[in-house]
Amino acid sequence: MKKFSIDMIRNTVFVGHQSSGKTILGEAMLFDAGVTNRIGKIEDGNTVFDSAADEIERQISISAGLAWFEHDKVKINLLDTPGYEDFVGEVISSITIAEGGVVVISADSGVEVGTEKTWKYLDAKGLPRIVCVNKMDKEHADFDKCVADAQNYLGAKVMPLTLPIGQGDSFKGVVDILKNRAFVYSGGGKFAEEDVPAGMEGVVGEWRQKLMDFAAESDDSLLEKFLESGELSDQELARGLSAGCQSGTFVPLVAVSATENIGIRQLMDVIVKMLPSPEWRTEIDTVSGSGEIEKKKAGPGEPTAAFVFKALSEKHLGDLSFIRTFSGDMKVGDDLFNSSLESAERIGQLYFVQGKERVDTDSIPAGDIGAAVKLKSAKVGNTLCPKSKQIVIAPIEFPQPSLHTAIEAKAKGEMDKVSAGLARLSDEDLTFTVENNAELRQTILSGQGELHLEVILGRLKRKFTVEVDMIAPKIPYRETISAKAEAQGKHKKQRGGRGQYGDVWLRLEPQSRGGGFEFNNAIVGGVIPGKFIPAVEKGIRDAMETGVVAGYKFQDVKVTLYDGSFHTVDSSDAAFKMAGSKGFKAAVKNAKPVILEPIYDVEVLVPEEFMGDIMGDLSGRRGKIQGTEQEGSQQKIKAQVPLADLHRYATSLRSMTHGKAAHTREFSHYEVVPRDIAQRLIAEAEAEKEEEK
Repeated sequence: MKKFSIDMIRNTVFVGHQSSGKTILGEAMLFDAGVTNRIGKIEDGNTVFDSAADEIERQISISAGLAWFEHDKVKINLLDTPGYEDFVGEVISSITIAEGGVVVISADSGVEVGTEKTWKYLDAKGLPRIVCVNKMDKEHADFDKCVADAQNYLGAKVMPLTLPIGQGDSFKGVVDILKNRAFVYSGGGKFAEEDVPAGMEGVVGEWRQKLMDFAAESDDSLLEKFLESGELSDQELARGLSAGCQSGTFVPLVAVSATENIGIRQLMDVIVKMLPSPEWRTEIDTVSGSGEIEKKKAGPGEPTAAFVFKALSEKHLGDLSFIRTFSGDMKVGDDLFNSSLESAERIGQLYFVQGKERVDTDSIPAGDIGAAVKLKSAKVGNTLCPKSKQIVIAPIEFPQPSLHTAIEAKAKGEMDKVSAGLARLSDEDLTFTVENNAELRQTILSGQGELHLEVILGRLKRKFTVEVDMIAPKIPYRETISAKAEAQGKHKKQRGGRGQYGDVWLRLEPQSRGGGFEFNNAIVGGVIPGKFIPAVEKGIRDAMETGVVAGYKFQDVKVTLYDGSFHTVDSSDAAFKMAGSKGFKAAVKNAKPVILEPIYDVEVLVPEEFMGDIMGDLSGRRGKIQGTEQEGSQQKIKAQVPLADLHRYATSLRSMTHGKAAHTREFSHYEVVPRDIAQRLIAEAEAEKEEEK
């Protein structure tokens, strides 16, 4: 297996909105580089990148695909990421280990919400990038609109390096502005180099001048020459633009059609010439023993530091750990240390990955990406390094789940099997969580969206032969009081021999929302011995756990124990615990009890044309609109909405906006539920009690 020095590698991640054509773009590049003998088709299920059973079935990318090819003596590691927001974890993990990105825009759609989201992820990591306007052969392709969108919503630093010759059915090639030459395609990726077509000289000249002005400003030596001669050579122009791209002050834009294999070779040229090699990353973020982020040197001359950014377990592949080597050279037979889990790890087989195919290698050098098989303990986000030179590379930060559902095993007694299967799947996907919620008495599965949850449960069925039903999660309502009240709690039993006696008087007062529980001992004169006071508080706390009105936890109440009595023989901790519980329940009934519901802060990022529909829908969900603001090409709507009305909101939102909107939510506070809802909840609780009897 040929090895490449660090300066001859490009780790490139393809990102963008769903259906922008990222996967087929990668397929076209593999074909053009001679890796494959045809451009795979998603509908035929034969692409290199989408090889998993659920990807072939659904005809979408679910996991990040990895493949590589050689172009102009440079190895390009290509990470094809999903466009659906549900699988954002794959995007973030791939961006974390890449040095450059290709942001793919569909020529007939322009900049979309997914474009802007992935752009921000690239911004967060400071990655240089290229904008690729794909599908120039489509009926409604509009290159000028895409350029304007990119400059308006992504930044004015976006400028084209290639211009399309025609568009839609007439798209037949591109003009390379730097070379001032046209490349006219005749099918199968074959092209002829020609003069710039008549009628395009003016626009090509205008863009070339803009690029030259920019390149000169990026480098003092170029600026000096430009001011003297008014011209830069092609090499000087390319050098200045490359420096601008790698510093983040310039973003090149190119036009292609992946399905027709037009402009692909020029895109590959731009990746090699404009995006940086792994040498660009001279430092990596590591976590110190105190949890602080520290910068550490990266590169071939440093001790081995390899990062597990993805895991995959499939029958035809086995357990694969995808690894990016940031420093040193990870070799077969190395005894390394998993510094994240503090465990030893011996490196067995290593591979370079070509979709679902693997190519043996004896090492993964600094800057390169590969995979290891059957590592003993390594998981996503772990660092492998020498034990004597330990570092912990900063883990990947994934977004919180936005959709929650309760699950039940279809077959009785299989929930343990469900839990074990989901635990295994979570090793591959850190963007979903499973919680056995004792309060709700439900198992809650949380993910990035409806499709994400469906994929997880589909894999659970396929890999672990267990099925579940998704049901609505119960709402963690709360109970509290709205007025002061006092009551006696007396527990007295006499059945021969020693009896039980506890007597308390309690005063309840409402606390401010979120004020919690406060217990105040105001006993004077020893009317209740001090040794029984903790038992009274324990009885009150137990009553709060099970609620008084409808069986929900109690909160935001101050309880004062101010009087009572005891029996020298019959009083005990157990008796006063019961007295405390009885007194609390009796006082609650006189303190105007209410039921509270959780309210969430919701932010919806949506195109302006859908604002009215979304705001109306939020109002219909008992939401209170807090305001709106512009964010890029989108509008951000802020609202507060009861959790009870947010079930499957992510699904509804995407349906209403054709996948062009997304939302985040975060718990805000509790509020009193409307009277009709409270009555329904009380009736349901009483019916449940009767059923249990």
